[in-house]
This record gives sequence, C-alpha cells and structure tokens, in this order.
Amino acid sequence: MAVTTCLTWMQEKVLQNYFGEKQFSLLYKASVHGFSSKGLLERCSNQGPTITVIYAGDYIVGVYAQNNDKEEYVFITLFVFQETEISECKIGPFQLPMVFQDNFEFYVNLERKRMYISPETKEKLGLSGYISFQECEVFRCEDLLDKRRMEGVIELKEKLLSAIRTYKPYGDLVHQTRILLLGPIGAGKSSFLNSVKSIFRGHVTNQALVGSYTCGTSDKYRTYFINDGKNADTLPFILCDSLGLSETEEGLCMGDIPYILKGHIADRYKFDCTKPITPGHDNYIGSPLLKDRIHCVAFVFDANSVEHLSKEMVSKIKRIQRELIKCAGGSSPRTWISSF
Repeated sequence: MAVTTCLTWMQEKVLQNYFGEKQFSLLYKASVHGFSSKGLLERCSNQGPTITVIYAGDYIVGVYAQNNDKEEYVFITLFVFQETEISECKIGPFQLPMVFQDNFEFYVNLERKRMYISPETKEKLGLSGYISFQECEVFRCEDLLDKRRMEGVIELKEKLLSAIRTYKPYGDLVHQTRILLLGPIGAGKSSFLNSVKSIFRGHVTNQALVGSYTCGTSDKYRTYFINDGKNADTLPFILCDSLGLSETEEGLCMGDIPYILKGHIADRYKFDCTKPITPGHDNYIGSPLLKDRIHCVAFVFDANSVEHLSKEMVSKIKRIQRELIKCAGGSSPRTWISSF
C-alpha cells in the first residue's frame, strides 16, 4: 500500500509555495516506518533539501533544511503552520542528528513523541506550553527543475533516442519506415517535423517551412530523411508531410489519401484541392514498391485547440481512420497521435 501524507491538498500547496515552488516526495512517516530517530536518519540523510512536518494538535511545527548531510552544520528554518498562517525563525547551526537529540534550542524526541523549543524561540513563533505530537513526516524538497529530476529526464531521453537509432523495421522487409503526418491546417506538422530533425542533429533546423497562413504552408507532398547528428547516418524512418486537413475544400482532398497510403504519390507532388490525383498524372507512381508505401500514420494536433475540433473535422478524421483500416487489409494500422 502506498504511504500517503497527512497534509491536506491545500496545506501541501501552501508549504510548497512558501518554500519556493517545491515538489514534495514523502521519505518517512513515523506511524509507518516507526517512531525512531535512528530509522528517520537512515531514510532521510543525504537527500538534499528536506522538510520535516510534525503534527501537534491543531497546528503543524516544521523544520526546513537546505541540506541534510549528517556531517554538515546548517542553519534551519523552524516554522509553525496554523490554518493558513506561517510564522518562522532561523535557528542553528545544527548537524541533522542534533535535531533529534537533547539540544539547548530545539529538538524532537520521536520515541516519546515530544518536542522541546526554547522559551525565546517559542515566543518568536507565538507558541506556549508543553508540546506533544501524534505524527511526524519528512519530505524531500525538489525544485521543479531539480538536478536529480533533470538527470533522470536526460537519461530517459538518451534511452529513447538510442532505441530509435537502433530500430529495425519488422523482418527487414524495408530499410526505413515511412511515417505520414496528418492533421488540420495550422496544427503544427511542419513544426513537429523540424523539432524531430533538430533533436537528432543537435541544433535547431527549419527545413520544413513554418507559418500561420490560413491555407497552411505545406502545399506539396514531401518526404524527409532524418540524419543523425552523432554519426551522420540516416535514421530508420522517413517523415512524410502533406497538405493539412480542412472542413472546407481548401485542404487535403480525401481522394488523394488512398494514393498517398499506397505509395502512388512521389516526393514534391503539388496538391490541387480541386483535382484529386489520377493514374494519368505525371507524378503518379504506377507500381509502388513496399518501401514506397506508408507504414505508419501520425495525427498531429494543436494542443491548445484539440478540444475544440469541429464536428466536420472529427468526421473527416474518422473517415481517414476507416481508410487506414481498409488499406491495412482490415487489420488495425499503426497510428500515433501527437499534440504540438
């Protein structure tokens, strides 16, 4: 069973904001891990900034430490959180174990569930009398772009990039998988394509034209090979860009889609909304090979407007999905959905 905090959602938010937009990760809960100073130190030492929360009746006493290395002396922020008000004072310097041992200014006795605060410090915090508590929790405090979190993101990114670089299409039937990008006009297909190329090249590139024209910027069928910036090899997939979809007659003609999927349309074919491609066209590929066909379709949507797609656009996308199933021979085709 997952260990959960006793803080309410609002209390946690107030504390996170108070200490600088922090993210809390629960490391220790006395009622679960034991009311033991030794156990707490074993679980919580060397975790970077931490916040200790002690539940004492109708208020919370807390300790915020920028560093909880056992060997270092640090100043800590002692605070009292009651309703929505927080009062604080800086005390120390302390080594972390001293907070849980007899100390002249402040200490917590977990085993006896008691807390000592010097009279001077109590006065600063607006406290009085004897303090006992029912629960104690310790959280690791991370910035939203904490180094530890960023290292994890970078490691995951490298694993994903490595998996893509070493990908091999099923059965080696083709050397590169063709991925068709479909989406409404202005959804960001060209921006998506440029982002993919930039990631693998290691610098920003804008090969595909990006703009905000109402009729879109991709008026040609384009096939883009992606070069790997690490070794200049071509990656095992090709991104295919097309005219955007529209509720009106301006966008990609539905009659062109089967020809694109089956590989009949060549690179740089210029779309004509009023004239679907026909077998007699100069750019028509009469006998496309398996490598010329579309093997995967990625729908690209604008994340800011995807929830407001018109009924006509949703209907058109469903028609395209049915066409995909038909071209895949009745089986479910490979489709991705990306918001940009």
